[in-house]
Order: sequence, then structure tokens, then C-alpha cells
Amino acid sequence: MLFSSIPFVFVFLPISLIGFFAISTIAGPKARLWWLAACSLLFYGYWRIDYLPILVGSVAVNHVLARIVQSLIAQNTMRKRRAFMALLAGITLNLVLLGYFKYTDFSIETFNAVTGFSVPTLNLVLPLAISFFTFQQITYLVDSYKGYIKRSDFLDYLVFVTFFPQLIAGPIVHHKEMMPQFQARFFGFVRWKFLLKGAMVFSIGLFKKIVIADHFATYADLGYASAEALTMAQAWITTLSYTFQLYFDFSGYSDMAIGAALMFGVRLPFNFFSPYKATSVRDFWRRWHMSLSRFLRDYVYIPLGGSRQGEARVATNLMTTFVLGGLWHGAGWTFIVWGAIHGTALIAERGLSKLRLPLPRVLKWAMTFLIVHLGWVFFRSADLAQATQMLSAMFGGAAEGTGIIASKNAARNELLLAFVAVLFFPNSIELTRNINALWKTVAAGLLFGFACIAMVASRSEVFLYFNF
Repeated sequence: MLFSSIPFVFVFLPISLIGFFAISTIAGPKARLWWLAACSLLFYGYWRIDYLPILVGSVAVNHVLARIVQSLIAQNTMRKRRAFMALLAGITLNLVLLGYFKYTDFSIETFNAVTGFSVPTLNLVLPLAISFFTFQQITYLVDSYKGYIKRSDFLDYLVFVTFFPQLIAGPIVHHKEMMPQFQARFFGFVRWKFLLKGAMVFSIGLFKKIVIADHFATYADLGYASAEALTMAQAWITTLSYTFQLYFDFSGYSDMAIGAALMFGVRLPFNFFSPYKATSVRDFWRRWHMSLSRFLRDYVYIPLGGSRQGEARVATNLMTTFVLGGLWHGAGWTFIVWGAIHGTALIAERGLSKLRLPLPRVLKWAMTFLIVHLGWVFFRSADLAQATQMLSAMFGGAAEGTGIIASKNAARNELLLAFVAVLFFPNSIELTRNINALWKTVAAGLLFGFACIAMVASRSEVFLYFNF
């Protein structure tokens, strides 16, 4: 069930909200959490009911292991080795589950390519959100080992992992950001300010996804389906269309996740803050998928040694972190190359910063945007061959061609408007910091109306970050 679907917007979300507030009033704290858990599991099972046991089983096993770790850490330092073994077992089980579904077929294909064998692939279907709920539970286990979590209730933990606004595509939430909210004094009360702000943020996100992202998707899908026949202009239109499709798709999803959660009285951390305004790749990763950036920093980069050692080791740590980040997004060489591009750019920026060159801000922005944009070519391409075809067309394609993208002038104007929007307009977080102005409510209502009309007309079945 997509956030941008009629069943979610007009059936599931309203019923979930009404039931939540009614049960909170009638039956109390435990019942409302069970309601949220039931709604979240129904939301997940709507996609494929046969994969629901994987999610539930993962939650149950991780909770047991977390309780073991917490108990051992609480007893005395002599038990810390046992706690570490329980932590290691938990991390291993999580990574094995993720690796089996996400990387088995990729490993077989790579083995066949290297050896010339023909081992059949398993054609596994990736369980929805497995990357997100795996990483979220790993952070919980690690924080339990560090002593940040003394004891956890299973119901709180179940809702923490499965809460449907953030289950499918993040943000990857820390326990301290969500779980204390379940026990807050006014949790479960109808708070009209939260409902209004949540609805406004959700409406902005729905408009971004349905009206903008899905429109650019038509250009991107058409161009990538015919990469070998594109002219230079068409190749740039195609790749820029995907660059903006992904931006508004993920930005729209993040808004809808934050908005839907806020209607229930739950504040999720920001996950997206105008990343195309970045003036360095480092700045980009402070703005794009902020919760993933935090996870990679805290649970991969820093444990590897971070920036505390020599430059060669720092470069290795950066490259390792971003190659793993690329693999997290998808099992394919294109994702590895995408991660390596960002790792290389960060290493280069670190070296250049020591030269203290006074580059103009607009030049730094242009260089950053170009690196990010070229990286998205690999991110979107089906394989390295298609990425090579697209890059060849972008930098050496014919001036005239077959006219695959017929409305080039319209596409150029729309891309220009997209540039203006992402560079000069305030983002949804900035727009909704103060919701007292009546015009903001009216504007959000209009955006919701336009999005609903487009939603009925398009019936889009794509959310890009659901694939990861």
C-alpha cells in the first residue's frame, strides 16, 4: 500500500487515526500501542502476506537478543564478554537475513560471470523494507550493548520497529527519538496543532510525489529504455529528469512519513533538507537521507577508525563506508560504482580543503551538483553497460536523432522550473515551522486537491525508495 494511493489516503490512514484516538480514550496506553502495531502489520502485509512472518520473526528474535544483552550489561563487567557474543550473534543474524534475500542472486551472477559457470539464481523477491528494519534493529542492539537502553518492553519495541509511517523507507530511527514518545503524558490525545501540521506536511509530500516526481518519471523511463538511441540533449533531459524524479520522490515520501506520524503525535527526525543546495558532497550527505548518513557515520565509519588516523586510513574508511552504503541501496555493480563515486569525491574534497582554495560558492555548488548527478546515472541504470551508454550520449552523443523525447522544449522548461524550486524555494520543513498563517493552510489544501486529482488519473505504483 503506497502512501500516494487512494486506499491509503482515504481508507487506511483515516481509520487508523480514528481508531487510535478512540482506543486511547476508551482502553488506555497498552491498547493504543497494540492498535498501532496491528495497523502497521496490516500495512506491511498488504504488500505480501507471506513475508509478514519475516518481519515479525525478526522483531521477536532481535528483542530477545536485546533483552539478553541488556541483562548481561546490567549485571556486572564480568558478563560483558557474554553480552558482546550476544550482540555479535544478533548482528550476524540480521546481516545473514539481509544478505540472503538481497545479495544471494547478485553473488551467484557475479560468480557465474567470473568463472563461466551457469549456477541458477534463486530469483528471490526482496522483502519490503528489509534494509530499513534490519539497520534499525542493529542500532538498537548496539545501543543496548553500550548501556544506552536498560530494559525494553516488547510492545514498545514492536511499534518502534514496525510503525508504518517510517517502516517502509525510513527514516532509520534511534530508540531515543521514538520510544519515549509512547509514554509521553499527552500521547494518544487529539492535538489539533499536530493534526493540522501533519496534514499540511503530508499534503506537500503527496503533491511532490504525484504531480512532480511522477511527471519527471515519464521522461526518465522513456529515455533510459532507449539509452542507445539518445541524442546529447535527450540524454541530459533523461538523466536530469531522473535526478529530479528521485529528489521529489524521496522528498515527498519523507514529508508524507513525517506528516502521517505527526498526526498520531509522533515526531520523526528529519531525513531530507534541500540536498541539491549543497556546496560539497560532504554537505550533500548532511542533507540527503540524513538518518542513513548518521547510521553509516556512527556504526560503520567511526568503528573503522573515522578520521582519527592517517590520511591513507581515513581515505580507506571513507571508501569502505560509501561502497557499503552503495551496496545497502542495491545488489549490483552500478550501486557499488555509485558509492565509490561519492567515496572518491569525499576523499578529494578532504585533500582539496587543505589547499584552502577560495572557490566561488556558485562554482562549488555546480561541481557538487554535477558529481551527484553523474552518480545518479549509475544509480538508475540497469547495469554498467546502460550507464556507459548514457554517459556516452551525454558527452558525445549526436546533436540530432530520432526524437525519442518529443517535447524537448517543454522538458527543458520543466527542468528549469525544478532547478528554481529546489534552489530558491523554502523546503517543507521551513514552510511548516509556523503554521499559524491562514494562507499556508489554504495552500496545503490546494496542493492536496491537485494531488488527489492527479492520483486518481495516474494510479502510480512506484515509490523509488521502496526498492531499497
